[in-house]
Amino acid sequence: MNMTEQEYIDLFYLLWNHAENEVVEFKRAESNYDIDDLGKYFSALSNEANLREHEFAWLVMGCWDKKHIIEGTSFKDSEESLNRLKQDMSQHTTDKLIFREIVPIHVEGKRVLMFKIPASPRNIVMHWKGIAYGRDGESLVPLNQAKRDEIRNQPPIPDWTAQLVSNATIDDLDELALAKARIMYKKVHASNIPPEEVNGWSTEEFLSNSNMMRDGQVTRAAILLLGKPSSLDKIHPAVAQITWTLEDEEEIVQDYEHFGIPFLLTVDKVLAKIRNMTMRELPGGTLFPDTMKQYDDYTIREALHNAIAHQDYTLQQRIVFVESPGKLYYGNGGDFIPGTIEKALEHKGPQKHYRNDCLCKGMVHFNMIDTVGRGIKKIFTLQRERFFPMPDYDIDKEEKSVGVTIYGKMIDERYTELLKSGSNLTLKECLWLDAVQKHRPITKVALEHLKQRKLVEGRGKEIIISLGVARLTHQVPQYTKNKGLAYETLIKLILQLAYNAGEAGFKRNDAYETVENALPGTKSPKEKLAYLGRILLKMGDDGLIKAIGRSWYITEKGESEIRV
Repeated sequence: MNMTEQEYIDLFYLLWNHAENEVVEFKRAESNYDIDDLGKYFSALSNEANLREHEFAWLVMGCWDKKHIIEGTSFKDSEESLNRLKQDMSQHTTDKLIFREIVPIHVEGKRVLMFKIPASPRNIVMHWKGIAYGRDGESLVPLNQAKRDEIRNQPPIPDWTAQLVSNATIDDLDELALAKARIMYKKVHASNIPPEEVNGWSTEEFLSNSNMMRDGQVTRAAILLLGKPSSLDKIHPAVAQITWTLEDEEEIVQDYEHFGIPFLLTVDKVLAKIRNMTMRELPGGTLFPDTMKQYDDYTIREALHNAIAHQDYTLQQRIVFVESPGKLYYGNGGDFIPGTIEKALEHKGPQKHYRNDCLCKGMVHFNMIDTVGRGIKKIFTLQRERFFPMPDYDIDKEEKSVGVTIYGKMIDERYTELLKSGSNLTLKECLWLDAVQKHRPITKVALEHLKQRKLVEGRGKEIIISLGVARLTHQVPQYTKNKGLAYETLIKLILQLAYNAGEAGFKRNDAYETVENALPGTKSPKEKLAYLGRILLKMGDDGLIKAIGRSWYITEKGESEIRV
């Protein structure tokens, strides 16, 4: 829940008026506080919050606890620097988990920072740069083995979908859904259970064998997959609904519809809403027939099934399905079990645990999903084979939500050409290169890997495909534009401008007009101006030009460079 600044101030005083403990830490801090120390406290407080079953811990900066003095702090004194701090620190924490919030408040005329630190996920020890920390009284220490074992051996959260519905019977289940479930069950188990045997089972036997009934009572999973719409009240206050929305290019809603249980039948109704257009201009060239659909059938069905299977129904949220021109978005509530999409692509075999184990088992029996952990990997592989952009996963650990965008059109021709020519690329490399082409950040580890393979070059926000890749994919002109002219060439252009301007001098805008088209094409106009400003200052430091007021003039040293 969002809190006002006054509510944070009230919380601050509540914490301040009590002694430090394992989940509350007060720190004095100047503007240059050691980020490594902050990371160690993040690890320690996160682990201790987990052990004490707190949702989060607090680190409050700008206070001298021993003398009980509020000193204030100038540490990271802008919203931009605080956001950058989150991004930088996330590179070194387990599963890239980071502060829920960093809230600056003003107490007694002093600026105080409140860091809200989430508890480490269940069964997972929080590390900072590969080391797990904990608290020993007021001291910061490596987490001892007993505490590590306690976190790792925590019992799993009870499966909400496996709970029995005491006031429900098989009369609350939809007959058509039951009939389809039986057909799908026979298909899945055809190799080891004769269809005639399944046909001979009573409804109760069939439900028991498919994990939908236990001890003569139906489970919540049975209501979700097979229940009549009227049986939804039996699992109140859970929300079991899929909302389909159609949006135009400007994200204005054109149409929408809500779909409820039974999900076994609902999926087909939802997917029937998709305008899966036939494409004739194909990114795949001669590898494809004359036409193909925008979206692969397996991909769009698997993504929706995953949202149903992994939704946290205790959050009382709808599953959302948004159709926009050229892309589909699926969203559900809950944590992303693998942690990161890279882990999901690397993982071999089924997950060790599922949030909704009973529901997942039922969906396996009814041929909706499988448990070998290949679904996400197959979606990425299919998109790659179609030469379409990789799916975008939006994993919000703070809000406990997972979203995935599936693209049905070519977004960046350079990336498409790279996929067509780079048959030896791994899925992870495709994922990272896809992010580069979409101008999205990637981790330092990913960047170093791509640089080592000579697939990209540059730094910061200026990462572009390498010259070698540009040559391979026939994109040298675009590469040259993105790269811009060499630094030394830009200096010569500006020196020529200064020489031509003579005693009148030139202003920064004159220089910008002269070299604009020679600056890197990946930069925005604002970034280009800032880059040019740095070049002018460097030339001034080197004695090539000098500034008088807002104008620049060539020096004797600069003139000698021109003559050379």
